[in-house]
Amino acid sequence: MDSIDIPVALTIAGSDCSGGAGIQADLKTFQSFGVHGLSAITSIVAETPLEVRHIEPVEIPLLQAQINLLLDTYPVNAAKTGLLPSRMSIIAVAEIFKDRQISLVVDPVMIASTGTSLLSEDAITAQSTRLLPCATLVTPNIPEAESILKRTIISEADLEQAANDIGEQHEVSCLVKGGHLPGKDDRIDILWHQGEIHHFRHSYVDLPGGMHGTGCTLSSAITAGLALNHPMEKAVADAINYLQELIRSAHTWKSHGQTIRCLGW
Repeated sequence: MDSIDIPVALTIAGSDCSGGAGIQADLKTFQSFGVHGLSAITSIVAETPLEVRHIEPVEIPLLQAQINLLLDTYPVNAAKTGLLPSRMSIIAVAEIFKDRQISLVVDPVMIASTGTSLLSEDAITAQSTRLLPCATLVTPNIPEAESILKRTIISEADLEQAANDIGEQHEVSCLVKGGHLPGKDDRIDILWHQGEIHHFRHSYVDLPGGMHGTGCTLSSAITAGLALNHPMEKAVADAINYLQELIRSAHTWKSHGQTIRCLGW
């Protein structure tokens, strides 16, 4: 492939100082797929896999300036959103993308892997009412899907219905990730796309110690696939396989009496 033909993808997300999630995870993933990655930073996050200590949002004019400059300069094939830390940041991004014909993957980051809530209720509402109508695909985990639908999800049947309901209600393809289902059976992720349900099963991997960035990495891998003009089902399948390999090859450190893990890029 000539360098001039390399597809371009944009991530709009927070900067993770520990390098395992957010912008850093997205750019590593884009590079792994042979896609040139652009980034617009929404916030600076002081975090590790074990703790979210501080979030400093970027001012809205600066966020808009980053995105508009990149879209005006590069032939962006696909984009994704990660952490949008406020209602106004969500609305700002939605206003930019509402009239653009660019595949947009929304990772509705609401709750950190540590359990820390990252969004206010009005920001969660703005995601559903303003951003999802602009999206090509939304990729909630179970807690995020529960927040969108205002109901609990405890079984595979619930998971399938959630993907269907979010997809139909918001007219968007929806991948609900089943990693939070109880037990140690095989995991299942369910995609609702163009009125059809697709199941993706993979083995349960027991990973003691802190790890984050799996949702960021999955959504950015799908975004890379869409930037490469792959069909949605292939982009999702390839992304799931990619993430599972990174989980199996995770890096581990012992520090201050704690175990820290990072995806195995």
